[in-house]
Amino acid sequence: MENQFKINSTSATAGDCEIIFETGKLANQADGSIVVRGGDTVVLVTAVSQAMQHDPGYFPLVVNYQEMSYASGRIPGGYFKREIGRPSDRETLVSRLIDRPIRPLFPRTFKDEVQVIATVLSADSDNDPDVLAISGASAALHISRIPFSGPIAGARIGYIDDEFVLNPSHKLLEQSDLNLIVAATRDGVVMVEGFTEFLPEKVIADAINWGQQQIIPLIAAQEKLRELCGKEKLPLFAEPEKDPDLEKMIFDLAATDLSRILFIPDKMERREAKKEASVKFKGTIAENLGEDSEKYAKAVNMLEELEKKIVREKILETRTRIDGRDLTTVRPLAIEIGLLPRTHGSALFARGETKSLCITTLGSGSDEQRIETLTGDSTKRFMLHYNFPPYCVGEVKFLRGPSRREIGHGILAERALTPVLPDIEEFPFTIRIVSEVMESNGSSSMATVCGGILSLMDAGVPIKEPVAGIAMGLIKEEDEYLVLTDILGDEDHLGDMDFKIAGTYEGVTAVQMDIKIPGIPMDVMYRALEQASIAKKTILDGMNKVIDKPRPELSRYAPKTEIVYVDTDKIKDVIGPSGKNIKAITAETGSSIDIEDSGKITIFSPTQEILEKTRQMILFFNQKAELGKDYEGEVKRILDFGAVVEILPGVDGLVHISQLDTKRIEKVSDVVKIGDTLKVKVIEIGDRGKVRLSRMAVLMEENGEKFDLQAASRPAPRGRGGDRGRSGRGRDPR
Repeated sequence: MENQFKINSTSATAGDCEIIFETGKLANQADGSIVVRGGDTVVLVTAVSQAMQHDPGYFPLVVNYQEMSYASGRIPGGYFKREIGRPSDRETLVSRLIDRPIRPLFPRTFKDEVQVIATVLSADSDNDPDVLAISGASAALHISRIPFSGPIAGARIGYIDDEFVLNPSHKLLEQSDLNLIVAATRDGVVMVEGFTEFLPEKVIADAINWGQQQIIPLIAAQEKLRELCGKEKLPLFAEPEKDPDLEKMIFDLAATDLSRILFIPDKMERREAKKEASVKFKGTIAENLGEDSEKYAKAVNMLEELEKKIVREKILETRTRIDGRDLTTVRPLAIEIGLLPRTHGSALFARGETKSLCITTLGSGSDEQRIETLTGDSTKRFMLHYNFPPYCVGEVKFLRGPSRREIGHGILAERALTPVLPDIEEFPFTIRIVSEVMESNGSSSMATVCGGILSLMDAGVPIKEPVAGIAMGLIKEEDEYLVLTDILGDEDHLGDMDFKIAGTYEGVTAVQMDIKIPGIPMDVMYRALEQASIAKKTILDGMNKVIDKPRPELSRYAPKTEIVYVDTDKIKDVIGPSGKNIKAITAETGSSIDIEDSGKITIFSPTQEILEKTRQMILFFNQKAELGKDYEGEVKRILDFGAVVEILPGVDGLVHISQLDTKRIEKVSDVVKIGDTLKVKVIEIGDRGKVRLSRMAVLMEENGEKFDLQAASRPAPRGRGGDRGRSGRGRDPR
């Protein structure tokens, strides 16, 4: 049969892997459709645009990344057995990774609705689909009719043995001190996201620079694909023609007042003044132009542009920012720890008008988060959840589930703190931090990093060293670049970059960068990282004045923990049939108990007293018989030559008929029956753990007679025995 698929494809090598871009086989009714493949990982990325009936006032771009279980030969868990409902945290994070680098590359006048969907069709264990999806999204947009100032490409950068590695496999990443995702055009970097093991800022900058150069072949492959099959781009709305008279009117009307209002240091006071001025300006414009006129809409847009121009020009000319700071000064810090009496750890961190309340909670192994992924199920013992309630910015909104932004900021802060957490062997607790943003005026995610580490130290978690975070901004006009330390919300909105850096005194633990321009030169990147390092140390100095090391003890309300070990053959006894024993222990004590196949048992209890009780109940099942010790046990079996008695959980011993009484007996059943309780003495423990018991020895000692334990445990002469055991001399025949 003749192949009916009209396929175009190009390829490029990234690291050790060939990346293939293919179009023409799948989803041909989309504006752009790309199947991107690396190894056995295959991702379908589509791009579709749709005209809007009206101008929404923003660019309506939606990006969805979805991982299908069939891609790795798995069936989804849960009742419905299909990929439905809200996306996983990973799907949300990768959706953001795709969105952030492509969003600034759409023309400003393009306001059609655009949706990009990336679907993982096949996944191997070496090639992560996230970076393939970034490049695939760019290729789908580049060959489509949708206006797009690309292409870009994405890559993951590792750092192993002092060398950078492009797109390392999952196995290699375990050896890497760096996990960094970079998206870039030919001319500059447009997005950075990643975490590191305390690498210096210069190494991070070198990695970004190196990564951009490595992905140029991927960009060339997309350009070649467009030459083969690219569609004609949609026409753009022309930029509105300048109206000098209208611009002069708006400037004369608003410039003086805006120059004062926009530099009011207090955010809420500035916002109220802007609202009042906006009402006044719009009223005057309506009187002069008529509210329904085309010029009125232009004039309102000019007001917004004038606001941006005034702020940027003043910063460029005077090096003075909205709140009066220079370019490098960090806002004043305010810190309090231990403010919530019943939590395990708490801290309030304020930097200027941004304030985060962070709470640390400690739990057991059963509190770990279970995660289902394409590569298999996994668990997380550290979670950081970031909440951004509407009151923190003085707004009224419905409370719904966490937004993409909240999930992204939480994971960024989580990655920043993970490298300094103690190993599970040292600190077996599950750790959860919740950041409640109380007030926001720029960089609440980095305030979460600072508040989170403070709450860990307040909880007594033995962290390796403190971590702080800072957000850097950028203002670019022509060839001049100004890097701003510790940006305000308005500086983020009106500026060109949001670059977040978290780390210790000596190195970086997490980075995230978004820009609103096509790219920034590497010398600006180096300068931003160097400036951030200075600011980060300033914040760490301020934090250390409040608390410079973890509290020596955990909160009295934190669970108490202890690790005990039992023999591996005793694990079944601790658990009991159908979990009977372990369920009884947890029900009686309220403790949480984690049992490993190695015999390691970790106990988490609400108090020290309950911990000790739980420990004793567990170790009860791990007891071993001791030679010469008396025990009370239950008769489990009757044999012709003796009775089997359970003296300890899972420990049986034989009471030979000759050891059942001080006098001679004919039948075992004359003395005992199944279910009786006998007091017996251990008189021998064999090489294989077999236990011999004596009731006669106990009876003799109760009557004041002496029982010769040494003689009883000594082997009897061959061919003799029987009654010799009654005198405590010799070995009973078995």
